[in-house]
Amino acid sequence: MSEILSQSEIDALIAALTTGEIKAEEIKKEANEKKIKVYDFKKPNKFSKEQLNTLHLIHENFSRQLITFFSTQLRTLVQINASSVDQMPYSEFISSIPNPSIIGIVDFQPLRGAIIIAMNVSMAFSIIDRLLGGSGEYKDKPREPTEIEANILHRVYSKLVKLMQEAWQDILEIHPVFDKLETNPQFVQLVSPNEAVALITINTRIGKTDGLINICIPYIVIEPVMSRLSTKIWLSNSKKESPESFIKTITRKLENVNAEIRAEIGKAKITVREFLDLDVGDVIQLDKHINSEVDVYVYDKLKYKGIMGKRNGRFAVRINKVISERDEANG
Repeated sequence: MSEILSQSEIDALIAALTTGEIKAEEIKKEANEKKIKVYDFKKPNKFSKEQLNTLHLIHENFSRQLITFFSTQLRTLVQINASSVDQMPYSEFISSIPNPSIIGIVDFQPLRGAIIIAMNVSMAFSIIDRLLGGSGEYKDKPREPTEIEANILHRVYSKLVKLMQEAWQDILEIHPVFDKLETNPQFVQLVSPNEAVALITINTRIGKTDGLINICIPYIVIEPVMSRLSTKIWLSNSKKESPESFIKTITRKLENVNAEIRAEIGKAKITVREFLDLDVGDVIQLDKHINSEVDVYVYDKLKYKGIMGKRNGRFAVRINKVISERDEANG
């Protein structure tokens, strides 16, 4: 049905025709022109906007789980967020990945086919360095991981796959399995080059290292469940956790975090000459008596006072006092 003009619009049109601002031939020509919508057959749009928005919501949830996982494992500042979701041909995605990269192939069971979780080399080696007790900074040239490094990444990816299963549970019960690791994107041919894929880009900052985690989901893999990629379904199935349950979950996760504790028996100041002249059998006098309380630090923060002793043949510290923030402020 053609659009119906209001009386004021009709009056304005007649006035424009009378004054010559608009010519009748122009109106007739415009009415006869067919509206053509551009469609690129090389880049088919198989995902609707709502489906892309739902994928974005799923991977925002996945990003929050990644923050908890990496913060616990790497013990450093982690910032992760799902920045964008786009659709493109598979060939365009593969050509955008540098060589080498860390490319994980994940069998997306029970659906038929696989997806890709790819991260840049600097991010992957930063994670490895933190897991092995380093600073987490990687400034060398991109290279392929060694066999030991590949085994570490295999464990990291296996955990990421479990987190992805939790992120998708409101849409579909999936059981993804990490298949293998690749470094050359040209060797990863999951689908035909023109097959449409959804690309989820996750901005990641671990410590001082910035990088990207790209998740590629081919349309042909999730085609059987495309009808479930609805914001309404996702919101209706999402479980609303009570504050008490949320607190218990966070507490349980924090209880498993490793913390560095050290007991400081005492301190001493000596000159460089005295330090250079030290020999076996020399005694360094500390600033505390043998029966004085020792300071117990959690990382670099004083938290307890204790007494040195032995337990089961080993040196031990018995906690006598917990240092509160008020005690610290009073010195």
